[in-house]
Order: sequence, then C-alpha cells, then structure tokens
Amino acid sequence: MGNLISTFLPADLFDRTSNCVGEQAKYVWGLEKTLRVLETELHKLTRARDDLKTKVEVEEQRPRTRRTNQVAGWLEDVQKLETEFTELERVRAQEMDRLCLGGLCSKNFASSYNYGTQVVELTDRVINLKKDEEKIEVVVEKAPDGAAIELPLDHTVVGQELLLGQVWRCITDQEKNRGIIGLYGIGGVGKTTLLKQVNNNFRHQQHNFDVVIWAAASTLQDDIGKRIGFSEDQSWEKKSPQDKAVDIGSILSRRKFVLLLDDIWKPIDLTQLGVPLQKLNDGSKVVLTTRSAGVCDQMDAEKVEVYSLAHDKAWELFQEMVDRSTLDSHTSIRELAETLARECGGLPLALKTVGRAMKSQRKVGDWKRAIHKMRTSASKFSGMKEEVFSRLKFSYDSLSTDELRSCLLYCCLYPEDYEIPKRELIDYWISEGFVYDFDDGCDFIDDLLQACLLEEEGDDHVKMHDMIREMSLWIACTVEKEEQNLLVRAGVELTEAPKVEEWEGAKRVSLMGNGIRSLSEIPTCPRLVTLLLGGNRIEEITDGFFQSMSSLRVLSLRGNFPLRTLPSGISGLVSLHHLDLSSTNITGLPQELKALEKLRYLNLDYTRFLSIIPHQLISGFSKLEVLRLLSRGRWSVIEEEEEGNVLCDDAEPLMKELLGLKHLNVLSWSFRSSLAVQKFLKYPKLVSITQSVWVECGMYTRPPFNVLHLAYMENLQELRLSQSDLEEMKIDSTEEVKKLFQSGFRSLDTVDLFYCQKAKDLTWLVFVQNLKELRIVYCEYVEEIIGADKLRDISEIVGSEHNVFAELEFLSLWGGINLKSVYPNPLPFPKLKKIQVLHCRQLKKLPLNSSSAKLRRAVIEGTKKWWEELQWEDQATQNAFSSGAVLTEFPFY
Repeated sequence: MGNLISTFLPADLFDRTSNCVGEQAKYVWGLEKTLRVLETELHKLTRARDDLKTKVEVEEQRPRTRRTNQVAGWLEDVQKLETEFTELERVRAQEMDRLCLGGLCSKNFASSYNYGTQVVELTDRVINLKKDEEKIEVVVEKAPDGAAIELPLDHTVVGQELLLGQVWRCITDQEKNRGIIGLYGIGGVGKTTLLKQVNNNFRHQQHNFDVVIWAAASTLQDDIGKRIGFSEDQSWEKKSPQDKAVDIGSILSRRKFVLLLDDIWKPIDLTQLGVPLQKLNDGSKVVLTTRSAGVCDQMDAEKVEVYSLAHDKAWELFQEMVDRSTLDSHTSIRELAETLARECGGLPLALKTVGRAMKSQRKVGDWKRAIHKMRTSASKFSGMKEEVFSRLKFSYDSLSTDELRSCLLYCCLYPEDYEIPKRELIDYWISEGFVYDFDDGCDFIDDLLQACLLEEEGDDHVKMHDMIREMSLWIACTVEKEEQNLLVRAGVELTEAPKVEEWEGAKRVSLMGNGIRSLSEIPTCPRLVTLLLGGNRIEEITDGFFQSMSSLRVLSLRGNFPLRTLPSGISGLVSLHHLDLSSTNITGLPQELKALEKLRYLNLDYTRFLSIIPHQLISGFSKLEVLRLLSRGRWSVIEEEEEGNVLCDDAEPLMKELLGLKHLNVLSWSFRSSLAVQKFLKYPKLVSITQSVWVECGMYTRPPFNVLHLAYMENLQELRLSQSDLEEMKIDSTEEVKKLFQSGFRSLDTVDLFYCQKAKDLTWLVFVQNLKELRIVYCEYVEEIIGADKLRDISEIVGSEHNVFAELEFLSLWGGINLKSVYPNPLPFPKLKKIQVLHCRQLKKLPLNSSSAKLRRAVIEGTKKWWEELQWEDQATQNAFSSGAVLTEFPFY
C-alpha cells in the first residue's frame, strides 16, 4: 500500500503527510488511556478542593473574616472544570462506540479527534490548577465592615414591619433635628429585636451614614471603641474612661454615625462616653432601647413605644413556634391553640416560650390543661419562670422603693384586663400606708407608667398587661410569699368562696368579679390586711366571718347589690381604714360600726336604699378623710321626723356632724330638693371639699333647680342632674357673667343630665370651660344645647374669643326628641374622641367643619338612617369624619 502511494507522491510530501496524520491520530489511538488519566488528576484536584474548603470554612468562623479573592477564584475555576468534565462524561459512551480496530481508528475520525483534544486539554488544565493550589499560602483575610455589621436575628420576627418603617424614617429623615430616638416598652416585647432589624437595615438599604455602632448597656464605651478601630490597640484597654472618650470623640467628630444603644436602664451622659453631641445637629443619630419612658424623657429622645402584638400578629407568631402537623392533628387543637395564644397578651417572649412548650403536643387534653394553667397559675407553665418572668422581674427589681413595688403588686388583685380607676387605686394605697396622699399616689402611678409596668387607659384608668400581672402574682405568691402571700381568685367565675384552709396565712385576698352569693364559713386569717369582695352577688355574711381579721385595713363589698345588712361582727375590724359599701342595697349603717375608730375612707355611693345613719356614728370617725354619698337613698323613704337619723331634714344633721371632722378633705353628696342645696351651701367647709354632686329634685317640684347655684364649688369635678326641673338661665348682670367666666365651675369636667325637664337649652355649659365629658339623656324639652340668642348676649359681655368645648373628649346625646342644635357654628374640638347620637331625629347638623378635629381621629356613633340625613358644612367635612363613623341599622343600645 505504501509503495502504491509513493508511486504517486513525492517522497518529502509523503513524509510530511504521514507525520501530520500521526500527530492527529494520537488523540484517537490513546483516547481511553487519556480519559483514565483525566479522571485520576481530577480526583486529586477535587480532594485538594475539599481540603481547602474545609480549611477556609473553619477560618471563616472567626468574626469579621472572609476568604481571599485568590481562594474564591480558584474554587470557581475548579467548579468550571468539573462542569466541563461532566459534559465530556455525558458523550463519553457515544465517542467510545465510534472507535474501531481496537481503538486504532474511528468511524468518525473528526469527532473522535475533537473529543480527544478536549480530554487532553482539560487534563493539562486540571494538573495546572492543582499546582496553583499548592502555591496558596493565605486562605482568609479581614473583611471590611461596611457601615454596619450584620447581627443574628431570630427567624421568627413577626408584626414589627410598620414599627421598623417608622423608626427607619426617624433615622433617615434629614428634616428632623431630633438626634436621639428612644424605643420603650415592657420586657420581652421585642425592643432588642427591633433594634437589630434597624442595624441590619443599614446592610441592605441605601443611606448616607459612615458607621453604625451597636453597643450594649454594660460595655458601652468599649463597644464603641472597638467598632471604630481601637480593638487593634492593646494599650487602649488600659486607658482611663476620660482618655477613651477623647479618642472616641476624635473619630466620631469626623464621621456621620448611628449609635445603637441596647437595654438602657438609666439616663446616660453621652459626652462622658465621647459621643460628640454637636454631630446630632448634623444628622448623626442615637437610637436606644429601654423599659422606661422616663429614660427617653430625661435624654430628650423622640419616644417610640414598642407595643405588644395585635392578636392576628400574635397568632401568626404562635403558629411559627408550633408544628403545623400538631395544629392539624385534631379538629379542636387549632381553636384551642388560638385561645392559648391570647393568654400571652401579645408579648412575643411569652408567645415563643408557650409555643415552644406546646410544639408537639397532639392531645386535646394537653391543650385544655395548658389553657387552664395559664389562666390560673401561669408560673407553673414550662419555661415561663425561667424565660419570661425572670426577665420581667428586672423591671420590678429596678423600682426605686419597696412601697412602689408593693403598689405594683397591689394591681394584680384586680381581674385580668381590668381597667383600674386611678382614684380608687390611690385610695387603697393611702389606706394601706403605701402613699401619703392623692398627689403622692399620682406620682407613684406615673413612676409605674414610666417603667412600662402599667398601661394608661384614658385619663382616669390604668391597666396591667397580662404577663406583668402573672409575673406580679408569681412574685407575691412564690418569690416573696412570706412578705406578700396573696390569695387571688378575681374574675374566674367562682360561685362559692375558697375553702377556709386556703385563707390561712394570707395577707391579701381578692375575690372580685365572681358570682359568690354567701360567706357562710369562718376563715382564720389574723395576718389579713386586704379583702376585696367587690362585684359578687353576696347577700349574706355570717356574723362570725370577720372575727379573726383584727389586722384588716381594707374591706371592699362594692357592687354586691343583694347585700342589705352588715353583720354585727364587723365591729371586730378595729384596724379598718377603708370601707367600701358602694352599689350595695344596704338600708342602714349598724351602730356597731362605731368601733371602727381608725376609719379614714367610707364609700356609700349608689346605696340607693340607704335611709338610716345613726346619730353621732359618722362624727365618731375622727380620722375620716373621704366620705362618698353620691346617689344615696334615691329609692328609699326617709322618715323626716325619725329620731336619731341624720339623713332626715335633707340630711342637714349629717352636714353639721361633718363640720367636726378635722381630717375630712373629700366629699361626694346627693340632693333631693333645691332647698337641700340651699342648706348645704351654708357650710363653706363642706362646699370646698365636695368633688361630686348628684341632684335629683323630682319633676314638677317648686322651685325649679338653678344649676348656677353650684358654680362656685371650687373643687366640684362631677355633676349629675337627674329627674329635675331646671330653671331657665337668665342673664341679669354683666358682672355676674364676667365672674362666672373667671371663676365659675373651675374644676368641673364631667356633666350628666338624665330626664331633666323644662329647660329648652343648656347654655350655662359655656361657663364649664374644662368640660371633658357631657351626657344628655332623654331631656325632651331641650332644643339647643347652647342657645344662639343667649350665646350672643354672653359674647357681647366677655367677647367671642373663648373656645367652648375646647377640652371636650366625649359627647353623648340620647333621646333628644326636640334637639335641633348643639352649637350655632362649627367649633374646633382639639381633644374630641367620640360623639354618640341616639334617638335625636331632629338633630340634622353637628357643629363641625373639616378643621374641627384635625389633631385626632374622632369617632361618631349613630344609626345609618340618622347619618344619611345629616347635613355637613361641606364635602371636606363629611370626608374628614366619615372614616371614623360607626353606624348600625338599629339603635346600638
């Protein structure tokens, strides 16, 4: 064959052709062998890759380190070679099938040649890449920080999206000059979580800050120093705080910074840390978290309250903690789980703790028992003491005095979610000896509010968060049992009092808000100081019930309507300071009460059947400070000639007795005639201490009642007029009008009128300049609340600059069948919260315009029919108030 070819080709051309074919053919002839070599070299490379990755990953566990670009690039190259090898492997079988003559030739020489060249080239690259790995000496380097260092976050962050946005805007809005922002709220509510989200936002959001610094309360100055570079300087640790402050100031004065301070318990002097406060005027920010709103105020911070989660978000978080398979394991469990979530009061820490404990519980009975445990003794729930109460207790321990701590624990005597009247609470505290007077009590309430251990409900009430209440019960019944030892069964639907064995050793007992009908057993509790029995259905108290309660200081029987008589054994309560019999049906006070010589507080409000108070009984309470007699005896018949009863003759005998009580400083009173009012006004001392008045003269009596007779009761706060004929107000004297404006009704803030007749207007209300709440119920003659003509006459005397209803928060109008107008013109209502209108068909227009309540969103309640017929000042006014409308098809009461 060779001779044949050589016959036609020159010798040198034949040699060159033979060499070329041989050079190409070697990629085909040795293909199987070169593939094995490639596999071997690639195996060596991947083992080297795995060793390097392990080494890098170990090094990267150190803080603020990252792999070098050389390592990262080499690992990427290995990945590319593996991908190319995978592609060669994909067609390997096909290419091997093309070989013939024992691998010396190919059925498709061009394809086999191309494949073979790829195998050889890839092998060379694998070998070279393995050599490159051997040259790598440094695998990690220090990572640049950027503006912020990412902080680890719990994967279950729920319900803080809006709050995070609000805080972010406070930080990044350069128009705002407030340099310090305070995030405050109770323990476990998510303040630290929110602050971590703020920090991490600086890693992902655009901003113009140079550095973000996270510092914990216990190591503030060192954390700041380390973050801005002094961690490298070992000598810096040994410097004095003053020298460190100089160093910090020298760096931060040249940077725009955000300083995040977590868990601050007391005001901090930022300048002592080295923070240059002048930079806050140039856009730098300080954001802190604290459990004390007072810390925010003292540091002049813009306050942002971190609230507990709303139920939908709380339920969402709870579901994150419990296995879905658990929730779906029984038809009842999801509903029970939602009930259990509610018991956590929206506190994220509690939701997580309870959720984890119930994560895999698939028995309905276990969920029911968990709910019962949370409702009756939450401290026994798994993890609650260790994870929740122990953290909340820091706030309790941080209160400044033992008295303040006792005042907090006192609040847990009320039922769960109870809106506690501030005045009532302070009266209890005074009687217990925790505070000196009402002002002192107000200060204590402010301290507890500032510490986020109480929540404010309007101006006059406070509330205890469910978990704070449970923590307080745990402290009182376990941690400080010897000192406190409470028995609390408030609002749990009892029909019988606890067994007498449970009372033994108790210092305070609260059975408020149940359905107990009798107290027939006699407990032994000589240490008992407080007994709260209000809101039950008690009609009988056995004579010996109080016999072992000689230490009792506070007794409340308020709201036990069936109770008509007190047991004679009440005389044994020789230490009693506080007796509340309000809203009971007692008909008279027993003579045995004279033994209560230490009594300082006696509440007889709404004792509608009270007709007998023995002569010299009240005057015998020489330490009495508070006497409440609002709406007493409304439904009783008092024998005017009855001897020894100080309620006869318009209760003037009682008025005279009260003059001898040196310590009496708070009084509420009821009048059943205009004559009784005149008698009362003869006693200036009584007038000066009266805070609440109920007038019920009776309709069709003469003379009608003139409200202005009460105008100069300087401490009158609450006025209720019921079933009385009201005298028309007449403007007889310019000087009298001026005097009324200057000093009339100066303290009055609540006015209620029920079923009052005759008067067609109530223009005298213009003199009640601090009016907050106004209720007018079934006063059928009233056509105008503020009469246009009378208002014009008054304005001519005192000018028109005064703002009627400037303090009004609540207006309720019921059954005004002839009512056409509240006020002649639109008014600003800067503090208005709600207007209720019911059965006032002729009231077609309210005194509102688009600016009337622009500072807050006011609610208007009424029927849809009344609303549709309402006339508005303009479309803007209707638009402004429509969003707050609460409308029903039928009357809502």
